[in-house]
Amino acid sequence: MVTPMQAWIESYLSAQKRAVDTLQPAQLAGLVATLKTAHAADAQIFVAGNGGSAANASHFAVDLGKGASDKLGRRFRVMSLCDNTAWITALGNDYSYDEIFVRQLMNFARPGDVLLSASVSGNSPNLVKAYEWAGAHGLRTIALLGAKRGRLAELAEQAVIIGDTHYGRVEDVQMHILHLLCYAFMEGAAA
Repeated sequence: MVTPMQAWIESYLSAQKRAVDTLQPAQLAGLVATLKTAHAADAQIFVAGNGGSAANASHFAVDLGKGASDKLGRRFRVMSLCDNTAWITALGNDYSYDEIFVRQLMNFARPGDVLLSASVSGNSPNLVKAYEWAGAHGLRTIALLGAKRGRLAELAEQAVIIGDTHYGRVEDVQMHILHLLCYAFMEGAAA
């Protein structure tokens, strides 16, 4: 006999599989191509997100900067905009929380660099400001978004829409994508 907990877990896992199944391999291949181009040009890759998506951004920066770079002749230049707590709090306090990412980009970003973010809603004001600035300053932009899409779906050059609105499921699928991007280089598929 299936317990209520087992039934809930089965339902949860089924919903997670449906969310993963909304991904389009051709679209993900385009993201790999963008990162490959950035790597070849020695462009900087900036990663950002809020909450769980910030943790995913940091995880991705580690995997691309260490794991993927270890397999290549030249290293990826990747930086999570979520990791310098002192800078983030200074920017939030002295300007506004909406400017914690864009103000970092103002210091480091150059035309041809890449801004990649993960957002469930696609409407986080700090990400929207960063994407508006990035678009106006020649950065390539990638957004991994939930089904709500939000403003980032309009601003990002490449927007991957995950077909779910559940925060946990969308963040899990974002990490699927971020791992896929890293492992494309780690396992030689992007060579």
